[in-house]
Amino acid sequence: MNEWDDLGDEDDFDADDDRISKSQRKRESHALQDIGEALVELSPKDLATIPMPDILAEAVGAARSIGKHRGKHGALKRQRQFIGKVMRNIDAEPVVAAYEALLDRDRVANVRFHQLEHWRDRLLAEGDDAIEELLEEYPGADRQRLRLLLRTAQREQEQGKAPSAARNLFKYLRELAQNA
Repeated sequence: MNEWDDLGDEDDFDADDDRISKSQRKRESHALQDIGEALVELSPKDLATIPMPDILAEAVGAARSIGKHRGKHGALKRQRQFIGKVMRNIDAEPVVAAYEALLDRDRVANVRFHQLEHWRDRLLAEGDDAIEELLEEYPGADRQRLRLLLRTAQREQEQGKAPSAARNLFKYLRELAQNA
């Protein structure tokens, strides 16, 4: 028997695979600190939707109050680092999940906004053909109102006026999307 026989089975090495590298721990730590810093920038309404332990809520509140005072950049930096430390020492999964849900909500709203802009631009360019397709997608739309808004917007566009009618058309499209 030689010295290598005492090392054990290959199965013993599988336990080492579960260890996380120092670089990976650093990346995770930085990601948690970034989320903590992002919490400081949220609106009070959005911040209220994030489930946080008291220590994190206090740290975020302190950073928000420091941020209101000019000339406190060092203090704000230290407070953000503290928030990162708190994030690493708590069960951050609910905080991260709630924050990502907020981001997803904003992304969905942004996509909807761009879709409505696309419909408005298409209506202005194609006219009645686009109205027919819009009515297929939104059967509850008022054809006469759409035509009136479209004609007014096209007239403004031809005359080089401010696009107030195009804005009204967009508002109506947004109403349609919200009610659909």
